[in-house]
Parts: sequence; C-alpha cells; structure tokens
Amino acid sequence: MAKRVLLAGILGGIAMFVWNFVAHDLLPLGEIGLREIPNEAAVLATMHANMPEPGLYIFPGFGLPADATRAQKEAAMPEVQRKAASGPQGVIVYHPIGNSQFMRQLLTEGGTNILQALIAVFLLAQVRLKRFSSRVGFVTLIGIGAAITTNISYWNWYGFPGNYTAGYVFTLVVGYIVVGVIAAAIVKSKEGKAVGEGA
Repeated sequence: MAKRVLLAGILGGIAMFVWNFVAHDLLPLGEIGLREIPNEAAVLATMHANMPEPGLYIFPGFGLPADATRAQKEAAMPEVQRKAASGPQGVIVYHPIGNSQFMRQLLTEGGTNILQALIAVFLLAQVRLKRFSSRVGFVTLIGIGAAITTNISYWNWYGFPGNYTAGYVFTLVVGYIVVGVIAAAIVKSKEGKAVGEGA
C-alpha cells in the first residue's frame, strides 16, 4: 500500500503541476484580476525612494513604531478605519531590487504540488471508500478545503479581487480533482467494511 500511495502522490503532484501550467500559461486563469500600474515609472520611483526594504506592506497603516503596544494600536484604530473608509487601501508585496529565480520557483512549485498530492493520497489511504467516485470526491473535498483556506481570507480581509479569488479557487480545486482521479485509480480501498453504506 505504501508504494501505491507514494506512486499516486508523485504522479498526482506531477499532474497537478502540469494542470497549473495549463491554467496559468495556456488559459487566462493566471491573469484574472491582475492589472498593471498606470504610469509605472513614476509610481515605482516614489516607492523606491520611500520603501527601501523588501516586504509585505499594508496601507493605511497605524503610523506607530514596530514595538507599539496593543493599547496604542487600539487607540489608533478609529483613524485607520476612517482612512480606509475614505481613501485608498491595499496590500503590496514589494522587492526594491528584482531577484527573479525562475528555476528555483518552478522547482519549489513542483515540489509543493507533489507534497500536496502525497498528503491527499495518504489521507485517502486511511479511509475505506470502495467506489471510484467516492475516492475522487474525498480528494476533491480536501482540495476545496485547501483552496478556500487562504484565498477566501485574502478576499475578505485584504480586498483581493473576487474574480482573482474565484480563478485561483477553481484552479486549485481542478488540480485536486486531477489528483483524485489518479489516486482513486491507484490506491484501492483498505480491507474491511466501507465507511458508510455504499461508500
């Protein structure tokens, strides 16, 4: 069983990686909700002059030092909320000096896809589901959980565009369906009674 789990996880992860390539490079899913900055040169010059450190920036900010107390943050919250209600707000991932490492990023993505698939297949191997469709459905539910875990929170709290969020949720869920089909074909039910009648 362990060999089948490993095989299904690796093949499923590779298939998920290929699907992600299709979704991002051959379909428009990877660009939904993204826009380029108008007058980019001027905006970047201002950012470069005022944001020397790389990081994840949020605005409007509290305007407090990094070691501010909880009480200080609570006192500043009404002003932050006023600014957010009447002015721009957002999140910026910023690197003042570009550091493109495409091959490392590609390998990290591929490794992550294989790890995701291995976890899903390992969980599938722990349950007793006889039907192929039930096994695919089980892995798909894992994918739905994974897809909404951060994407919905980012949409809710940080204002990520709805179409961007929907595109990424869809891409992840389809990836897990692909993993589920491969896993269901390779990893059979454990010995014993199935979980639930007709499962």
